[in-house]
Amino acid sequence: MKEKSLWKKITGSREVSLVIVLIVLLAAVQTLSPSFLTATNIAQIFRNNALTMLMALGMLCVMLTGGIDISITSTLAFSGMTIGLLQKYDILHNTFLLFLIGAVIGLICGSINGMIVAKGKVAPIICTMGFMYIWRGMAYVISNNAWASGQDVAGFSDFGKDGAIGPYIILIIAYIIFFVVMKWTKFGRQIYAVGSNKEAAAISGINVKKTITSVYAIMGMLAGLAGVLSVSIYASAQPNMQYGKEMDVIAACVIGGVSMSGGRGTVVGTFLGALIIAIIAKALPLVGISSIAQNFVKGVIILAVVVLNVITQRTMDKQNLSRREI
Repeated sequence: MKEKSLWKKITGSREVSLVIVLIVLLAAVQTLSPSFLTATNIAQIFRNNALTMLMALGMLCVMLTGGIDISITSTLAFSGMTIGLLQKYDILHNTFLLFLIGAVIGLICGSINGMIVAKGKVAPIICTMGFMYIWRGMAYVISNNAWASGQDVAGFSDFGKDGAIGPYIILIIAYIIFFVVMKWTKFGRQIYAVGSNKEAAAISGINVKKTITSVYAIMGMLAGLAGVLSVSIYASAQPNMQYGKEMDVIAACVIGGVSMSGGRGTVVGTFLGALIIAIIAKALPLVGISSIAQNFVKGVIILAVVVLNVITQRTMDKQNLSRREI
């Protein structure tokens, strides 16, 4: 059997190509800023981007079915504002219950999104665009021009403060659960099947509408959890929190090799994509790039990685076709 070239081995795996991109990116940043790879900086990268990394898991599930959800940061704001106000007015201060309530709020928001997409057959981008304004509007309505300050959430903010292990524990548990579910469970296989071919999935006995509703519900639940975590990490709750950050979540998935048309993508790839986004966000100011130029540079890097993913996918498709021909 003819041995594969090194280039084919690299481009034959999305995850391997992303690891190489990550290594090159880290080497370049470390060269320009020798203090970058320190324990403190690495910890801050994960802590400051925990929300994006957490929500990327839900977006993975949604995109695997061929959908998209741009209302996630609005759900985050609605959930986070609710949690902040519960503490501001001394209604509830229990950390576990606050996370539970936030998750339930997100679950309800996501389920409504999912039912309209699945049963109402509304295009995901249109449906979630509408709810992007609705859930953000709800955050403003319940806030009534108020916000929860660091003093209001004192105690709860200890869970996510700098140096606390809370955000890391949530990320580790979430990624382990999703890795197992997507790789070895019936539900994970159903998500991939629906994204690959809805008609074939329905013929094989999969409840397509239920599966689609479920992935949006999962996305909403994670956005709700991210809202609570945001309050804890940043020690405040405001209706405009994480405004516009849904693009980072989508970019993390796309960089990680998740197909916009559905059916392709992995938890490992999503993690690597989110990590690349996190490193870019942390590195650009450190290497002296002005705030005005940061979005331009970020966009160029994202585009370059996506192009590499396209090349990788085409190589994999050609290799699979050649095997079938043999």
